[in-house]
Parts: sequence; C-alpha cells; structure tokens
Amino acid sequence: MASSTSPTLQVCRDCGGGAPVDAHFCPQCTKILSLGRHGDYFAFLGVPRKLQLDPGDLERRFRELSRQFHPDYFYNATAAERRASLERSSYLNDAYRALKNPVTRLEYLLRVEGVPVSGSAETAEREGFNRATPPPALLEQVFALNEELDEIREARSSGAPAAAWKARLDAARLPIEAKRDTHQAQVDELSARWDGLVDDGGSDAAKRDVLQALRDCVLERNYINNLLSGIERELNTV
Repeated sequence: MASSTSPTLQVCRDCGGGAPVDAHFCPQCTKILSLGRHGDYFAFLGVPRKLQLDPGDLERRFRELSRQFHPDYFYNATAAERRASLERSSYLNDAYRALKNPVTRLEYLLRVEGVPVSGSAETAEREGFNRATPPPALLEQVFALNEELDEIREARSSGAPAAAWKARLDAARLPIEAKRDTHQAQVDELSARWDGLVDDGGSDAAKRDVLQALRDCVLERNYINNLLSGIERELNTV
C-alpha cells in the first residue's frame, strides 16, 4: 500500500544531519527544515492516518504549528529559513483544510493510500446529474427519478400549477435523501472498521477491502449529492 513506500528520512540543508521525514526542525542544529521530502497531511500534523479524528485536537495542533512556522519568527533568519517557514505554513494550511472536514479527509486518505476516486462531484455537476453513469447501487433510484422528472417537466410545460409539480419534486426528493442517510451510516461503519485496522495493525488485504468499499461510497455520495442538486435546480425553475 502507499504507506509502505513513504520516505522515512530527510536531510537538513544547513548541517547535513538526518531527521525523521515529518520533523519540522533539525534535531542537530534546530533550524527549520525545508519542506522538500515529507510524508503526508496526517503525519505532518502528527495524527494517525485515521478517519475519526478529534476536531479539537486537530485544531490545537494546527495552531501550535502555525505559531512555530509563522514568518515573523524568521524575520532576521536566512533566506532559506524564511522560505522554509513560508513553505511549511502554506502546507500546514492545506493539510488542516483537508483533514478538518470528514468528506475531504476521506478523499485524501484514499488518495494517499493509492485508491483515488476518479471523477469529482464538480465534473458530474458540469455533465448533468442524469447523464453521468450512475453507480450500480443507485440504478433503481436514478431510473425512477428520471421517469418522474420527465413527467414533471411535461406537466410544467403543459401549464400545470407550480404548486402541483413542486409537490411532486418534493416527494421525489424523499427517497434520495433516505438513501443519503443510509449511505452516511455505511460510511461511518466503514470508517470505524478502517480505524480499528489501523489501531490493531490489520493486514494489507483487510485494509484494501475497506478502502475499496470506502471508494465506492465516495462515488455514490457524489452522485447522490448531484441528484439532490438536480432536484433543487428543477424546483428553482420558473
């Protein structure tokens, strides 16, 4: 898996000493290390590669590192140190932004574990929610919704009162929202399984199975959100 091939050491450009890959300051000369070779967002913030993280702890780590990297502390330092503080501050902001949100945290975990999600929610939005290929688990809901939408559009073009066709759209949204809730429960269960495997040193095969299931969930989540966005657009049609 991706974690097994991650680098483990970095070299201080000031003194030439070695440091753990996710150290921020050289243990020999104490100078801030250039970003260069490093691990991932989780290791950078000093948290395990898990999905259920304590928001308070994450924010505390972010604020502590923000103070350590702040460019004001390196005002009289060398150009290389000033550059390193800016690089680490920027990377820290990216890391915190990705990990503080459970949705982006999951997508980032999949990417660093080598199971990226192809096709973003934004791409599906551009293509139109009823034209993208639906995940197999959603086929029944998608077909039923498309048939209902066709009938609603026909009724609307025939001059049906707005209250009538909007009521049908509201009703059509209910099973999609129920699917979203069921899906979230599945994501929560898989996330707990992943964290348990991390804590217990689970096998690569077991981890890979959970990651693949989580990847399928992300694809379904994006499609569900796109379906709901499509319904909302129809509701706002005059």
